[in-house]
Parts: sequence; structure tokens; C-alpha cells
Amino acid sequence: MELDEMKLAWQELDARVANTHTLALQLVRDGHSDKLRRSLRSLHWGQSAQIAFGVAAILWGVTFWSTHLADWRAVVCGVVMQVFGILMAAFAGRLLYSLKAIDYAAPVVEIQRRLAALGAWRVRVEAPAFVLLGAFVWIPAVLMLMLDDTARVGVDMWRAAPGLPLWLAMNGVFAVALAALAFWLLRRFGHARWLRDNFTGSAIRRAEAVLAEVARFERE
Repeated sequence: MELDEMKLAWQELDARVANTHTLALQLVRDGHSDKLRRSLRSLHWGQSAQIAFGVAAILWGVTFWSTHLADWRAVVCGVVMQVFGILMAAFAGRLLYSLKAIDYAAPVVEIQRRLAALGAWRVRVEAPAFVLLGAFVWIPAVLMLMLDDTARVGVDMWRAAPGLPLWLAMNGVFAVALAALAFWLLRRFGHARWLRDNFTGSAIRRAEAVLAEVARFERE
């Protein structure tokens, strides 16, 4: 009888310990869920600002080419700026959609998988795309500003500076080559992790650190 009572007492104790651990784990997850949301908030605001910037570029491009229909080169500049704005807004919209799709009540492994996918997208797609866009998009921007300035004083910029577009394009190619050289040097001297972390973004890295804390508590 005493042995049965001891077994029953141990079972009750095990149940209490299990319940206590489950409650503690839930409290940890709830607290870290709020922390996780806060860590990703800066990314949310950054992408929202990028959408606003992209919309502004779209409006500028459309307004420009629609008022310079007689000059095909000016139309090309405006269309390029419009496409740039669309890409900026689309990239940011995709990332915001992915953030919204995260279920903070899901298992830690599932949230980690989604964040890893976001980081991989930023490293493999966004970073190279923005390097290329940044190297060349300033060219139509400069030409658009110069075309408006020269038009106000009655000067045909294409005739006054016929070699300007080519010179600007060469600068763009040089910028891409310089970026590629910097990327190669960083990888060559063992800074590939630093480069990947910067492309991923501090917000995603902070969120991954929060999830790692929860995962360690679950293992313990």
C-alpha cells in the first residue's frame, strides 16, 4: 500500500513538474513573441518607407515621360525611372507580405524557417538587384533633371552635350565593377559572413537571436 502511495505521489509530482515547465515555456514564448514583433518593427517601417519612395519614383517617371513625348530619349529616361519605382515598391511589398504571413504562435522551427527564407531572399535577390539598380538608376535621374533645366533656358541638351549619356553609362559600369571587386575582396579575406549579415539586415538577425533563445529553453 505504501509502495502504491509512493508511486501515486511520484506521478503527481511528475505531472506538476510537467505542468510547471509547460507554463514556464508558454510564458517564455509569449514574452519572446512580443520581443520578436518589436525586433521586426524597424524592418516593417523601412519597407513601408521604401514603398513610398518607389511610388514617388513612379509618379516622377510617369509625369516626365508623359510631358516629353516628342523626345524618345527623354521618354526612355522616364520609363526607366518608372520601372525602378515599380521594382522598389514590389520588393518591399513582397517582404511586407512575408512578414505578415508569419504566425508568431507557430513552432519555433517554423518561424525560423520563414525568417531564413526572408534572409536568403534579401541576400540572393534583393542585394544584387539593388547594387545593379543603384549603379545605373542615377543616370536617368541626372538626365531628367538636366533636361528640365536646359529646356527652361531654351538649350537642347542632346546637342550641347552629345557624349554625356555615354559618359554617364561608363560611370555606371565602373560602379558595378567596383562593387563586384569589393564583394570578391570581402569573400577572399574571410568576410563572407559579415557581408551576408549586412545583406540580411539587423532586424532579421535580432529576430533570429530571439528565436534561438526560445529554442534553447525548449531543449532544456
